[in-house]
Amino acid sequence: METATAATLKPHDVPVSIRWLNPIGLPTFDKPIADLLHGIKQPSTRIEVVSFDMKPSPTHLEYRTYEALTFEPTLRIARDCAQQNIDALVIGCFYDPALEDAREISADCLVVGPCQASLQVAAQLANRFSIIVGRDKWMEQMRARVRGYGAADRLASMRALGMGVDEFQEDPALTRRRIIEQAFLAVEEDGAEAIILGCTIEFGFFEQVQREVGVPVIDPVVAAFKMAEALAGMKRRFGWSPSRVGSCEPPPEAQINAFGLFQGPVPIGNRVDA
Repeated sequence: METATAATLKPHDVPVSIRWLNPIGLPTFDKPIADLLHGIKQPSTRIEVVSFDMKPSPTHLEYRTYEALTFEPTLRIARDCAQQNIDALVIGCFYDPALEDAREISADCLVVGPCQASLQVAAQLANRFSIIVGRDKWMEQMRARVRGYGAADRLASMRALGMGVDEFQEDPALTRRRIIEQAFLAVEEDGAEAIILGCTIEFGFFEQVQREVGVPVIDPVVAAFKMAEALAGMKRRFGWSPSRVGSCEPPPEAQINAFGLFQGPVPIGNRVDA
């Protein structure tokens, strides 16, 4: 019986490609997130940050109504990732919109959601965590996600900043101060041992908050990207691609063609290489 050895496995530094999707039809955060990812990627990793070709477009997905509008273009972009041999796609919203749907149609491309990735990282660092959200409105939907991922018994609390997505980067000092205030309360009053920032547009704050509060503070952009990069590396090296049997079975190509689905150009509006 043959066993895997260092001689039979692929080299550790096999290049991988990651596509980060900002699921709105505006390029506002494409360059800032591309710059962040460039600073934390492995040297050989190839990254592109894209947003939708979708007009008109909301500037955020705080409402289920807006989120639902993004499902169809997300699926088309996930399918395109497979056709372009992209190793992993990150859907850049903490609601993980259309995550399971995109995974079904993505062939060999891994699909990662920031909420799930952040919970998986937190589980390695602490027994109880709190999530810092923008508004109370978000909590029910995020709790449903946390329950679905099997992490509800480790959720110490959700705490709101009283801010919408569009406000997070307008006054970074104010946002940072509010995050620190709520993170302290989560630790001191709710028993949190780690903090998860519950929005991808809360990027750029975790290091100072972590220093101030003294517990792990997980930035979902960093967690999701590094998860995607690691999974892509394992796919390339060990052959760990998404399953396509049982509940993971994709739609038959013959049906897709017969129904006339996924025709026309891929709905990518803006693209930034990182």
